[in-house]
Amino acid sequence: MSVVLIAAVGRNGVIGRDNELPWRIREDLQHFKALTLGHTLVMGRKTYDSIGRPLPGRRTVVVTRQPDWSAPGVEVAHSLAAALELADGKDVYVAGGGEIYRQALPSADRLELTEVDQSPAGDVTFPAVDRSAWTETAREPHDGFAFVTYVRS
Repeated sequence: MSVVLIAAVGRNGVIGRDNELPWRIREDLQHFKALTLGHTLVMGRKTYDSIGRPLPGRRTVVVTRQPDWSAPGVEVAHSLAAALELADGKDVYVAGGGEIYRQALPSADRLELTEVDQSPAGDVTFPAVDRSAWTETAREPHDGFAFVTYVRS
């Protein structure tokens, strides 16, 4: 199984503000869809709530501490480890939020980041990444952002 963290990250590490993305980048949403279609998405409950529904063509596993939480079309796990077990050996895309990213980073094999050339105000950040542990394998520059792939060294 491969664990991939996928996120859009500002220069200052911000990934969210008030349970929303701090930017609207259509190409980023298209890129996210292209990478995750047909795979398992793992996300925290607040991230799921901000999306509001399971994303079509993807298996959705929501990590929550709330014992009675459920949503139609969603599998529930009460820890990241339990969520990764549900993936059953298949590739998993971890889609946030900040705490789930922090927990998943030590297990991650790959980072699929949209590096956004902004430093917005926000209340959720991507965890600090020790760049010496990762190798950049692809970079696709765009106006104001870049799609960047890192693999664990």
